[in-house]
Amino acid sequence: MKNDFRIGVDAGGTFTDFVLAERSGHVHLFKAPSTPEDGTLAIANGLQQIATQFDRPIEDIIQACDLCINGTTVALNALIQMKGVKVGLLCTAGHEDSIEIRLGHKEEGHRYDASYPPAPQIATRDRRFPIRGRILADGTEHEPLNEQDILDAIKVLKQQDVQAVAISFVWSIRNTQHEQRAKELVEQHMPGVFVCCGSDVYPQIKEYTRTSTTLVNAYLSPVMASYVHKIDDYFKALGAEQPVRYFQSNGGLAVGSIMRERAVNAINSGPASAPQAGLYIASPFGIDDIITVDMGGTSFDITMAKAGRTSLNRDIDFLRNRIGVPMIHVETLGAGGGSIGHVNTFGMLEVGPQSAGATPGPACYGKGGDLPTVTDANLVLGYLQPNAVLGGSVTLDKDKDKAVQAVQTHIADPLNIELDHAAFGISAIVNQNMSNAIRRITIEKGYDPRDFALVCAGGAAGMHIIALAEEMGIGTILIPKIASCLCAFGQIISDIKYNYLATQMMILAPEVELQSLNAKLQELEEQGVQKLLEDGFTDEDITIERTMEMRYVGQVHECNVLIPNGKLDADSVNTILELFHHRHRELYTYDERDSHVELVNIEVSVIGKISKPKLPSLVPQQGDISNAKTGSREMLFDQSYDWIDTPIYDGEKFGAGALVTGPALIQEPTTTVVIKNGWQAELHETGTYKLTRAA
Repeated sequence: MKNDFRIGVDAGGTFTDFVLAERSGHVHLFKAPSTPEDGTLAIANGLQQIATQFDRPIEDIIQACDLCINGTTVALNALIQMKGVKVGLLCTAGHEDSIEIRLGHKEEGHRYDASYPPAPQIATRDRRFPIRGRILADGTEHEPLNEQDILDAIKVLKQQDVQAVAISFVWSIRNTQHEQRAKELVEQHMPGVFVCCGSDVYPQIKEYTRTSTTLVNAYLSPVMASYVHKIDDYFKALGAEQPVRYFQSNGGLAVGSIMRERAVNAINSGPASAPQAGLYIASPFGIDDIITVDMGGTSFDITMAKAGRTSLNRDIDFLRNRIGVPMIHVETLGAGGGSIGHVNTFGMLEVGPQSAGATPGPACYGKGGDLPTVTDANLVLGYLQPNAVLGGSVTLDKDKDKAVQAVQTHIADPLNIELDHAAFGISAIVNQNMSNAIRRITIEKGYDPRDFALVCAGGAAGMHIIALAEEMGIGTILIPKIASCLCAFGQIISDIKYNYLATQMMILAPEVELQSLNAKLQELEEQGVQKLLEDGFTDEDITIERTMEMRYVGQVHECNVLIPNGKLDADSVNTILELFHHRHRELYTYDERDSHVELVNIEVSVIGKISKPKLPSLVPQQGDISNAKTGSREMLFDQSYDWIDTPIYDGEKFGAGALVTGPALIQEPTTTVVIKNGWQAELHETGTYKLTRAA
C-alpha cells in the first residue's frame, strides 16, 4: 500500500460491508443496511461511520486511499429479477430459434421433467431478426452480408424502443467482419443504444453459448453502466485520486469503463472475492486447499480453491442462462440468517429459499416481521444474546419473545412438537441444505472435502460451521475475526485481471505444427499486457496464466487445464497432455492415454499484481482466558435436547495463543462462534481462530 488506507465495499442483499485497511496492517470493519434503490446511499452511510471513527472528513479518508474497490450485486439482482433492459438480437438467418432450442435439452436436474417450464427469453421471438450472410468455419465468406436485412431490423427495433442490441453470427470468431459491420450500422442508426458482438464478448466456439452470453451482456450492461457512472461520480466528487475498481466474476479487478461494456463479467462480483480472502487468511497456517462458506443475511455462498488456485466455471447454466465467460465457481442457495422456516403442503419442515431480508427481517429484529427465520432459531437455541446489536444497526429482541412466538406459532404448533425441537429442526435443516451445496462444489467435481479446510465468512456462519464440518468429515476450520466482511477484505487484496479467449481447434500431439498456436497465445498475451501497462502497471507487476480446454476426440465436454508459460514445443506438449489425462481422471475416474486429444479453446489471464495490506499481529495471551469470560447462557447443541450452561467469552480480550475448549461461545463485534463439545479454538497471531477436534 502506498497511501494511508485502502477500502473495499461489498454490497450484499441485507448489509453493505466495508473493510478499511491501514498501511500499518490494522483492518477495520463497518456495516450499513443495503439500499438497492441507490447504492450510493449505503456507501455514504458506511463512509460516515468511517469518518466518525477516525474523526476525519469523508473527503480526507477517500483522498488518502490508494484504492477504492467495489463489489456489487447489481448485475446479479437484475438477472434474478429479470429487470434488465429490452434487448434485440441480430443473428444468422435460420438461427433465430437456437437460443430457445437450447441445444435440445433442459438443465441438469430437470432433463426428464415434463412439467418444468421453458426458460424465459431475454430477447423474445419478435425481437430476434434473421440476417443473411454467412462465414464458414475456415473464416472465408460464403455469402455476403445483407445490409438491407440489418436496416430493416433496425426499423423494427426502433419502433420497439429497444435499449440494447446483441449481435451473434455463425463462425464470427473466425472472421469478425460481418459482426463489426452490423455493429457500425446499429450504432449509426440507433445512437445511444448499447451494442455488443459475440466475437468480442465470448470469442470461442459454440454458437449457442456465445449467443446466450452476448444476450446476457446486452441485457445487463446498461443497468451496470448506470450504477458504475453513479458510483464513479460519487467517489470523484469526494476527491478520489484513483478510479474506482470493480470486482469481476473471474476473481480480478477492473475499472468502470470495462464493467460498463462487459456486465456479464460482474454477475458474481460480490462472492467471487471470497476464495482470495480465504487463501490469504489460510496462508500463515500453510494451508492452500480451502472451502470458503459465506453465510450472510440472505444467501449462503460456497467457493473452493485447490492448491492455491480458485475454481473457475465456464460454459454453465446460470439462472437458466448459458454463460461461457470464466466465473469463479460460486454455489449459492437461499440459506442465510434471514431464511424463513415453514411447514410445506406435505406437513414437513423446510427452510428457505424465501428470505425475510433486511426489511422486515427476522421476527427478532422487531421491524414487523413475524415469520420464523434461522436467526430466530439461533436466538431461541441460545447462540445469540437477546438485545444484541447486529451489523451496528439492528438490535435483537430484548427477551426473545418475538422469536419464540414466531417459531412456536409457525413451526412447533403446526407440527405438534416442542419449541426447542422446532428451533433445532430449523437449524438442522439449514445445515443439511448447506452441506448438500458443499458436496456439489467438491464431490461432484472430483474433490474429497476431507482434504480441505473450511474458511468461515459472513456474520451467521460461525454458529453453523462446526455442524457443517462434522457432516462433511472436515477436521480444520478457520474463522477470522473479520469473517463478517471477508468478501470486502478479499476485494482489497485482489489483483487486476483480464481474460482473453480464443478458439484454436487442433489435435494436440508432440509432432504437430505449433506455430499458429504459439502465435495466437502471444497475441492474446500482448493485448492483456498492453492494457495493464495503460493502467499504470510495470512489466515487473504483470504475470500471465494460460489454460486450455481439451477433450478426447469424439467427446462433447472439455476439461480445463492450466498449462506452462513460454513457447510451446514437443516437450511442453507432452507435459500438457499428462496434465489433461490427470484432470480427466480426477473428474471422471478414468483416462484414455491411447486416444487422440483435441484442443478446443485457449484462455490467457493477464494479471496486474497490487500490493497487499499486512495481516495483523496480536500480542500473546496474558494469563488465563477466564479474564475474557463475560458470563454464561444455556444453549442447545444436539438432538439430545439437553440444555447446557455454556461459558461466553469476549473475543476482543483474547491474545494470540488463547485456547478455548467447547462447549463455549466466543462473541466478536460482528460475528459469533459456537464451539461444540469435542472441539477447541485457538487464536492465531493474525487474528484467525483455528478450530480442530479437541485432544
